[in-house]
Amino acid sequence: MNRTRTFVLAAAFAAAVTALPAAARDSVALYVNVGPPPPRVEYVPAPRPGYVWAPGYWNWNGHKHVWVKGRYIHGRHGAHWVPDRWDEHGGRWRYERGHWDH
Repeated sequence: MNRTRTFVLAAAFAAAVTALPAAARDSVALYVNVGPPPPRVEYVPAPRPGYVWAPGYWNWNGHKHVWVKGRYIHGRHGAHWVPDRWDEHGGRWRYERGHWDH
């Protein structure tokens, strides 16, 4: 009986530790002291039924801004896509990940 309980507790702990990075990643704000370059001009391919265009944006790789190309993403009924963006706050730049909004 003790052995089974120890195994169940160990499995629960392992699941919690594994899930933690994914949960933490969604709630962490990214601030950098270097503003992104101007957005690049992109060629937007012809519309695709059931998809919306997510424009390209500057991502931070830990050392510099790198361009992420725009892409079509599967639409969600009753929602609109809010693009990835950088906002300045007191001389620092905060990255906000693109997301669906209702």
